[in-house]
Amino acid sequence: MELYEQAKQFVIEASEYIKKEMAQGLTVESKSSLNDLVTNVDKGCETFLYEKIMSYYPDHRIVGEEGHGHDIQDTDGVLWIIDPIDGTLNFVHQQKNFAISVGIYIDGKPHSAFILDVMNHDLYHSSPGGAVYFNDQKLERIEPSPLETSLICLNARWLVKDASQTSALTLAKKAGTVRSYGSSALELAQITTGQVASYVTYQLKPWDFAAGLILVERLGGVVTTETGQPINLLQASGLVAAHPSMHKEIIEIINA
Repeated sequence: MELYEQAKQFVIEASEYIKKEMAQGLTVESKSSLNDLVTNVDKGCETFLYEKIMSYYPDHRIVGEEGHGHDIQDTDGVLWIIDPIDGTLNFVHQQKNFAISVGIYIDGKPHSAFILDVMNHDLYHSSPGGAVYFNDQKLERIEPSPLETSLICLNARWLVKDASQTSALTLAKKAGTVRSYGSSALELAQITTGQVASYVTYQLKPWDFAAGLILVERLGGVVTTETGQPINLLQASGLVAAHPSMHKEIIEIINA
């Protein structure tokens, strides 16, 4: 539990770092496109976490969105997968609806996970023993619900990226209602509390899903690629997360 408690403290301290830096103003740059943004706070927060982890655990390895860490080719040993600010567009435009996401794996197996909604100070987390918590509340297993009456999260860009792509539209029409919150970490985390029944997207990087995958699976949910294959922690992929019965139905719809 020592690693879990220390990691939780790092995440909480990182959230305080973010709020302090927000008050000083943001420097915004684009990466792969005008909608793929990074700020001085993203970079600074990842540096903050990297230095904390290395000072306590110099033999651990890190994968971070903004480039800190190691050239990882396998999942041997203790691996931290970090997104210092998941939902950077929300961070820049709204100053809310973003999260710190940290997943810790040992020899490829889940150890612990943390998703912190920074501005609401809500922490979704899972201990090495497998329990999942929302702040101090221990969560129960995910309950099944009919797709037709459920709120699901669907990546909005999937709906418009290809005029010939009908699977996402079919899913959107069949679901009770659809939302896109702009933070994959929070969308996965909200499955654990029943606020969202499923999260479906066509392209995520490991730091986007590493923590959320642990949280959802430990409460009985299923998380796979969009074709129903196991997730590879070191590769980008599409993703479907939901209760097993809904997951099966969604996979059938989007691969029809």
